[in-house]
Amino acid sequence: MTAPTTPGPSPRTTGSRTTGSSPAVSGPATTGVAASPGGPASVALDLEGRVALVTGAASGIGRACALRLAAAGARVRAVDRDGEGLASLAGEAEGAGVAGAFDTRVLDLTDLDAAETTAEGADILVNNAGLQLVRPIEDFPPDVFRTVLTVMLEAPFRLIRGALPHMYADGWGRIVNISSVHGLRASPYKSAYVAAKHGLEGLSKTAALEGASHGVTSNCVNPGYVRTPLVERQIADQARTHRIPEERVVADVLLQDSALKRLLEPAEVAEAVAYLCTPQASFITGTSLTLDGGWTAH
Repeated sequence: MTAPTTPGPSPRTTGSRTTGSSPAVSGPATTGVAASPGGPASVALDLEGRVALVTGAASGIGRACALRLAAAGARVRAVDRDGEGLASLAGEAEGAGVAGAFDTRVLDLTDLDAAETTAEGADILVNNAGLQLVRPIEDFPPDVFRTVLTVMLEAPFRLIRGALPHMYADGWGRIVNISSVHGLRASPYKSAYVAAKHGLEGLSKTAALEGASHGVTSNCVNPGYVRTPLVERQIADQARTHRIPEERVVADVLLQDSALKRLLEPAEVAEAVAYLCTPQASFITGTSLTLDGGWTAH
């Protein structure tokens, strides 16, 4: 997700996401913000024989989720429009000994029919892909607004629609929608992103109610600011725009309302996704698992 900030220069497309000038997440070398000590411990999870579809899998949260589910034994359909990023993911999977678990597919989620077809036969669906543009409503391009809602709301609907027949027939399924704190709260200049995430929350709850009798759960995971390449670029852009050090962008903008003054790691989000796939989480459905460092406690 991106920080509440004043609008900046025109957006640029990066991998599966379009970014404006709002801050991004950076590593400790550039921001001075420490990573989580030791990293997350893995939850016990056996997904042998399951098929998991992860969108936006070329980088960031999606990449971490794809690798985590593959490590648990799932065969992963890793979907992204960034072919080079998918090739890099495949290389990392080979190094981790799970290359055979990956089926990488280049797909633009604005092709909704292809998205629905791609989800057929999936036991686990992780809707992660997203875009961002920071603009006041009066200056927000209608075509970009439409694209954001297509990729972040309509595509998840079509993916869920494609996956449910197999899940229902099997009597088991896990839908995990990577939402955001902005699915629960709003920030200025992010009308499309906030609208899409709020809509995703409602879609997820509806899928939970419909899927309960079929053994299918549907939940949202709501991260705060995550240490991803997307956010790193945004921090650098914001620091240049406002002529302030990058560590101030992180402390004064991204983490202003967070009780925990560090960035969330993609692997921590992936562990939350993994937990929702465990048998112990079978009674968790229709809810939002917030990983925001205390932001929404205010």
